[in-house]
Amino acid sequence: MSLLKEPDFGTPAKAGPATVAVEVDGLPVTVPEGTSVLRAAALSGIEIPKLCATDSLEAFGSCRLCLVEIDGRKGTPASCTTPVAEGMRVRTQTPRLEKLRQGVMELYISDHPLDCLTCAANGDCELQDMSGAVGLRQVRYGYEGANHLGQEKDTSNPYFDFDPSKCIACSRCVRACDEIQGTLALTIEGRGFGSKVAASAGELFLDSECVSCGACVQACPTATLEEKSVVDLGMPGRTVLTTCAYCGVGCSFKAELRGDELVRMVPYKDGGANEGHSCVKGRFAFGYATHPDRQLQPMLRESIDDEWRVVGWDTAIAHVAGRMREIQARHGVGAIGGITSSRCTNEEVYVVQKMVRAAFGNNNVDTCARVCHSPTGYGLKQTFGTSAGTQDFRSVAKADVLVVIGANPTDGHPVFASRMKRRLREGAKLIVIDPRRIDLVRTPHIEATHHLQLAPGTNVALVNALAHVAVTEGLVDRSFVDERCEEFDQWAEFIARQENSPEATEGITGVPAQELRAAARLYATAGNAAIYYGLGVTEHSQGSTMVMGMANLAMATGNIGREGVGVNPLRGQNNVQGSCDMGSFPHELSGYRHISDDAVRTVFEDLWGRELLAEPGLRIPNMFDAAIDGSFRALFVQGEDIAQSDPNTRHVTAALRAMDLVVVQDLFLNETAKFAHVFLPGTSFLEKDGTFTNAERRINRVRPVMKPKSGKHEWEIVCEIADAMGYPMAYGHPREIMAEIAAVTPTFAGVSFEKLDRLGSVQWPCNDKAPEGTPIMHVDGFVRGKGRFVPTPFVPTSERSTRKFPLILTTGRILSQYNVGAQTRRTANVAWHPEDVLEIHPHDAEVRGIRDGDEVTLSSRVGETSLHALLSDRMPVGVVYTTFHHPVTGANVVTTENSDWATNCPEYKVTAVQIGLKTPHVPSAATAGAVPVPVD
Repeated sequence: MSLLKEPDFGTPAKAGPATVAVEVDGLPVTVPEGTSVLRAAALSGIEIPKLCATDSLEAFGSCRLCLVEIDGRKGTPASCTTPVAEGMRVRTQTPRLEKLRQGVMELYISDHPLDCLTCAANGDCELQDMSGAVGLRQVRYGYEGANHLGQEKDTSNPYFDFDPSKCIACSRCVRACDEIQGTLALTIEGRGFGSKVAASAGELFLDSECVSCGACVQACPTATLEEKSVVDLGMPGRTVLTTCAYCGVGCSFKAELRGDELVRMVPYKDGGANEGHSCVKGRFAFGYATHPDRQLQPMLRESIDDEWRVVGWDTAIAHVAGRMREIQARHGVGAIGGITSSRCTNEEVYVVQKMVRAAFGNNNVDTCARVCHSPTGYGLKQTFGTSAGTQDFRSVAKADVLVVIGANPTDGHPVFASRMKRRLREGAKLIVIDPRRIDLVRTPHIEATHHLQLAPGTNVALVNALAHVAVTEGLVDRSFVDERCEEFDQWAEFIARQENSPEATEGITGVPAQELRAAARLYATAGNAAIYYGLGVTEHSQGSTMVMGMANLAMATGNIGREGVGVNPLRGQNNVQGSCDMGSFPHELSGYRHISDDAVRTVFEDLWGRELLAEPGLRIPNMFDAAIDGSFRALFVQGEDIAQSDPNTRHVTAALRAMDLVVVQDLFLNETAKFAHVFLPGTSFLEKDGTFTNAERRINRVRPVMKPKSGKHEWEIVCEIADAMGYPMAYGHPREIMAEIAAVTPTFAGVSFEKLDRLGSVQWPCNDKAPEGTPIMHVDGFVRGKGRFVPTPFVPTSERSTRKFPLILTTGRILSQYNVGAQTRRTANVAWHPEDVLEIHPHDAEVRGIRDGDEVTLSSRVGETSLHALLSDRMPVGVVYTTFHHPVTGANVVTTENSDWATNCPEYKVTAVQIGLKTPHVPSAATAGAVPVPVD
């Protein structure tokens, strides 16, 4: 059996206490009611031959190999589609069944190359396995499908091949695309021997709607769909279970190797976050870890204008420590600081913030969450009492209404998006709140009940209007509010004001009042309604206010504390939740406890043996401002490309230039490294040993597939720098770091590597009250005691369109690329997104003389860049959109210094811009006399 294919047992047992006793080949077995005969047989240790059945797909019954005989019943039913019944007696091996199965298999083999060399070499063909299992010795019919066997292989996809000559039309790939991924990109064309799998009506895979998630490859029982890496390297021989290093879904994978070479990443069926599914990034885009661009040796230079010189680890560490001490002696203890990375493990992040506080002697530590989800931390802590989402991912299966606000799950969180699509196809309703028409608004068999296409920057006005409807139309869950919440009356008085009504806010948001009222009623009366949101909520000047507004709405309608409800941030990076949990903010220690709390500080001081400052340190924007002012002189940057990812790039690079020492710890010489004096090579996720925490608070183990290519783990490097600065910080293994985290962090008190290895994963809080974790938060009460309603007045952003900059730019991500693209740009994913483009409405393009594909300039009051135009009606007139994955574009050159009032999270989603042709068109004879259209 291939490592790729896991045991398949037909339709999984349905949940419920009722059980039935059956007999399979004389063996008694008791199983839950609704279990298939196929699964009951497997549980009793009997394997029934099968081809179309897997335990990840709905029972289909098409292959006719899993036939059985049941006493008292006529015929030979398919065991995968037949549920058990009390007292049922099943026979799986009889002469009649053997003859039937051989006949069925003979038909399959007649349409398949029995001498399939790829199948034989890789051991990856269930058809050949099953032909042996049913005792087939010869094929009487010959090869009837001559044309089928001679079809050309489709090698267009960069990661897998499609060989139709090996296809048996079992439809497992089609069903996987439908049921698991939800894209419906595959179909069966033709009839009889002419039946074949086709991608999007006969297109090549690369040109089709296929999103390369790998579900079809995973499901294929032959070598019809096969990874190129397996063809090139051969079948793997050993497996390491680990966690994906891309988005905040946190998928579990089996890294499968041949010797020490990674062959493929196979989604792990028991992974709590993904349950056997994956996306193109996690499944295939791991090649960056061994890319020749990796820098594997420490490097130094005195000036950013000098050439890098390679040095040994001892020299590099001594240099960093010595220069840090010198700068502090000259400019003061607060002149240095650090930034932690959301792509590093909890253990690596923890030691960086500890180094800053205990070795540097200040609280000048921050993390990339500052520029993405810091408003989530602030807003949810103010209302619920803790800085994290409320549900697990499975909870979406119980939602009656899904509200997606400022997020694009199919691109940013595709594995969770597949869960959402599954629930929506089952009948749940969808409300999308977004200026852009994301894929979920209209996709196969799904159409949003409401798309509230609001103007960028007006989120708070819209959420207040939704709450206004709930309060003024008597849709508040008074029993929940009275029992579980406080300060409701003051909030209700505020929210009931006419200024918050849908009619009053229509002119602000652009959303018709009646449409908004209908959406509010749908949410408030849903039964179970869940909010899922992304950076389109947080990256605004009122990001924190909006988070509190959503929390207010959920509490008012009672949509907290059970499955199918909640307020759920879709975290962008793999460990952004964990980096926040670990105390990476300048005002908080691990577990979100304020640095000014004497009792909390004492816990750390007693363990660390160092007095800590009670005053919060500098945030990232404050570090930049202080660097330009001359008071902040040195920065340790762990795995973040701030020169590409942070707003107003000119301001960031000016700050980096002003510093005496910039230390970059990363995989590649990125944009920030252009301004660095020291480069310390980092480790990819394949080399890490530790934990990541995903968007649902799930702590997953990350296990090393290979040794650190640089010779050192990142946590070791940080500890050695601290030690060289005079503060001993030694650990023998990351498990010891987690033990310290558990000792000082109440929400992690019950977490250990041993427990994670035993249970697979846990969701914090994990402690004496919840020793195996907490999937759903705030079930019986809020973390802060009672949920707190907070008034959320709408304050318009200062960033508005003008005559000079009449358009509004908003930004986002695309499926095939990740964050600033440092990883995905070094993989074959560039086949789908080789450059960032600017989406512009045809009307806005027409008045500017812009055609599809033209190179245009994009300018704001702080900068200018150029990129190609893509005419699209996804955006309303007056709004343009781009991604930020390619440094050559540098989209953040134009984003401004505006930020959230509470957290300084940048306002990436609202930038006033102008668009112009970079090179004017040469007039044709037909248009030479045309009168130009004036532009504001």
